[in-house]
Amino acid sequence: MEPSLIMSSRIEDYAMIGDCLTSALVARDGSVDWLCIPRFDSPACFAAILGDADNGRWRIAPVAEIKATRRRYRGETLILETEFETDEGVVRITDFMPPRDEAPDLIRIVEGVRGRVPMHMDLTIRFDYGSIAPWVRRVDGGITATAGPDQIRIIAGPTMHGKDLSTIADFEVNEGDRVPFILTYSLAYRAEPDRIDAEGSLKDTEAFWKKWVEKCTYQGPNRDVVIRSLITLKALTYMPTGGIVAAPTTSLPEKIGGVRNWDYRICWVRDATFTLYSLANAGYLDEAEAWRHWLHRAVAGTPETMQIMYAIDGRRRMNEIELPWLAGYEGSKPVRIGNEAYEQFQLDVFGELAATMYECRKAGLESDENGWAVGRSLFESLEKLWREPDDGIWEVRGPRRHFTHSKMMAWVAFDRAVRTVEEFHLDGPVDRWRAIRDEIHAEVCREGYNVDRQAFTQYYGSDLLDASLLMIPLVGFLPASDPRVKSTVEAIERELVVDGFVQRYASNESTDGLPPGEGTFLPCSFWLVDNLNLLGRSDEAGRLFDRLVGLCNDVGLLAEEYDPKLKRMVGNFPQAFSHVALINAAFNLSGHEGPTDGKGKS
Repeated sequence: MEPSLIMSSRIEDYAMIGDCLTSALVARDGSVDWLCIPRFDSPACFAAILGDADNGRWRIAPVAEIKATRRRYRGETLILETEFETDEGVVRITDFMPPRDEAPDLIRIVEGVRGRVPMHMDLTIRFDYGSIAPWVRRVDGGITATAGPDQIRIIAGPTMHGKDLSTIADFEVNEGDRVPFILTYSLAYRAEPDRIDAEGSLKDTEAFWKKWVEKCTYQGPNRDVVIRSLITLKALTYMPTGGIVAAPTTSLPEKIGGVRNWDYRICWVRDATFTLYSLANAGYLDEAEAWRHWLHRAVAGTPETMQIMYAIDGRRRMNEIELPWLAGYEGSKPVRIGNEAYEQFQLDVFGELAATMYECRKAGLESDENGWAVGRSLFESLEKLWREPDDGIWEVRGPRRHFTHSKMMAWVAFDRAVRTVEEFHLDGPVDRWRAIRDEIHAEVCREGYNVDRQAFTQYYGSDLLDASLLMIPLVGFLPASDPRVKSTVEAIERELVVDGFVQRYASNESTDGLPPGEGTFLPCSFWLVDNLNLLGRSDEAGRLFDRLVGLCNDVGLLAEEYDPKLKRMVGNFPQAFSHVALINAAFNLSGHEGPTDGKGKS
């Protein structure tokens, strides 16, 4: 039977909490609607965001009508505080996940702020993305829910009891009361982990985030939104391996009701390199070091077998399947897990890797001999591969083409290889790499620029525009002062900007193999900010930056895309790529050194 739809919360209504192992999405109404445990890519035990309440959720809220809701993160942390106001009084729920190396916990503390407020808890645990109802039994102080290898223990202050394959509790809080609920995951065939103290864990979690934020070296304008974005990126880093997921969710649609629904709980090499550059640029070299070790393990083998994405532990296979029992976010089907794009060939990954390795060296992160050996092998492989057509940055499910952005990023790879040899005195065939760099540059300028369109276009011989070409001056391929760059930016402004925000490209079935329709792409919109600033249009750049920051929800989070017609965010949430682009744009507007020193070739 088709599951009944619930009125899904808007994506803006969610806040993320996390422990650098996994994360949860908490709605404004006090419901945890998404939790994959014990790690980002594990099957969800709360999947209501992609179906209905019967697919798993955990709601704690006042019984009476809620008159007002206020929420925030506690200072510069990932501790979420939500206040509900009713006629009886005010109650605050503090949600957080203490950073751990294993055995994740989700802790909720209900606090009486004013008056006497009757509360109701409704807990529905469904393992394997909402499909498996567990066996629930009582334990001292709470319950355990078990199915197959998975086990969740809930310890609570109030007495809980079962009802219709769910667990409920009714209780009251007076001013000053603090009522804890503690969810802990463990493998069912191992001893249960020790019980933890909710209040002590809260203090430890706050101290962790404060200590981490203190390392930030950025002191320019918009520091509050930069810090919030950096915290989000840190929370999307899987602590045991250093891998960074693109987003903690799957199948939040790029178009409401559409089929562009993808699993982003995966480490895109491109997204991870951009993320690591932002973190390193803000002074977080430990994360860059951890990511480098993850990368070396993930790409181990021959360069020809390097993928565009890996699992957070470095696994290569991420077979894509559909989950028909989930109705999808606001009916957007299919719901997918895994991502078959791991089989795609994308040239630009070589460039992003080389650029990040180079920038990390500039930032003072020393590399070992193995790191340079990996880099050399990739460059040597690219000497042949750069001439091949590829699938492009946007993972279009159409034919391979000679995408202009891909070729430009191959140029970046050899440019940074040359700079690395010259500036850091490492061994490498620098004369050969320099010659290839020049050859690629000449070809892109000849084949990628459409004279009739007065713009660089999506692929050789095309008349289609592509917002990825806003990267041309940002990576130093050509300076912003070059007339071809200026006219390309102006063409993108005319044809790909909707209500001030930038589409990736004019999507249709002939260009990407899928039905048309998606929101404007927020990273590309921030790239336009960078271009306007480089072109001397700093006032326009500042205004666009402010508009984009204004799209952040009330706790400072951004999705992948924004739908100007519906005036709401779409796509997976929160999206690392969007927050990376925000950070870089803030750095560039402030005069902070950006991703390139501005050198380009005409």
